[in-house]
Amino acid sequence: MIKVVIVDDDSFIRESLKVLIGMDPDIQVTGAAGDGGEALKLLENGAEADVVLMDIRMPGIDGVEGARLIKQRYPQAAVLMLTTFDDDEYIIEALKGGASGYLLKNIPPDRIIQGIKTVHEGNMLIHPDIARKLASFLQPAAGTTSPCPLESYGLTKTEQSVVAAIAEGHSNKEIAAELFLSEGTVKNYITEILSKLGLRDRTQIAIFYLKNGR
Repeated sequence: MIKVVIVDDDSFIRESLKVLIGMDPDIQVTGAAGDGGEALKLLENGAEADVVLMDIRMPGIDGVEGARLIKQRYPQAAVLMLTTFDDDEYIIEALKGGASGYLLKNIPPDRIIQGIKTVHEGNMLIHPDIARKLASFLQPAAGTTSPCPLESYGLTKTEQSVVAAIAEGHSNKEIAAELFLSEGTVKNYITEILSKLGLRDRTQIAIFYLKNGR
């Protein structure tokens, strides 16, 4: 059972999402909040969350800051941004803060449910256009030191391939098929990569690659 906390300042959207998401037999909505601050209080008071489904623009603590704070305090929870705004800067900041991806509110309910399951499995949801803009945003300014190649961090060739595939948004299953590995082996590689790079999750791996490995 995937435990989900919904965060949106619109009470109608919160209640609608609770009903729609709660219809899936694999998902349990464990709480709902009006902003990032309320979401943190829910978690502090014992609400369990495998996935936090959170709007980006909210009064009080918005989704960008909320994602950062939640990932700092509850790194095991995946944060999935849900927004009506095609606001690249907000999305990029949320991803930098640890969010696993984003969805637009106008998509069908089944795609929201699939998105929750996708990030719960440790995968990412980043549109290629956003990935490219994120990469551009993270490029070092002219005159600054060039990023170090991945091998300088002690990554093997296979680990470098896994990092690149994660940055491209591939799931463990897709990576396994591409590299002719088992999914369990891919998971082991990811654990080793996180350890070598001192990173927390797949989102940080993707951002690291976009900044250093291209």
